[in-house]
Amino acid sequence: MSGLLFVIVALAALGSALMAGFFFAFSAVTMQALGRISSERGIAAMQSINVVVLNPWFFTAFFGTAAICVFLAGYSVLDWESPRSVYLLAASVTYLAGVILVTIVRNVPLNNALAAVEPGSAQGDEVWARYLSVWTAWNHVRTVAPLLAAALFIMCMSV
Repeated sequence: MSGLLFVIVALAALGSALMAGFFFAFSAVTMQALGRISSERGIAAMQSINVVVLNPWFFTAFFGTAAICVFLAGYSVLDWESPRSVYLLAASVTYLAGVILVTIVRNVPLNNALAAVEPGSAQGDEVWARYLSVWTAWNHVRTVAPLLAAALFIMCMSV
């Protein structure tokens, strides 16, 4: 593997692992903690988190890794004869589908629904109960997918 390709794949592996850790922390700690407090406080906290998370650090890791994955998926198709291409394509698709697509199709709509409710309202309580279970379940997918992608990128580096 050439020096530049090695660096790009290493960045994809590190970005994937970073995102896996970020989502893991939410699934293992943050959502568990928010589920233990009143729905009013949980909603208010999560509404604040959903605003604060939209920052350059998060966007760089989240979308920067996605951009690298798009590049590596294209590269893998062009270099299909190489044994590493299957790993590159599988890792890239796993990250893009399991992180980007799941976020857009599943988690963001739930975030938007949560943003629209008033903490402490009856509607808020209903939305929060569903949010805790459904959002967290999809977040588990967003935890496993980039972890698997990181492992596949690492495997690619040894081929």
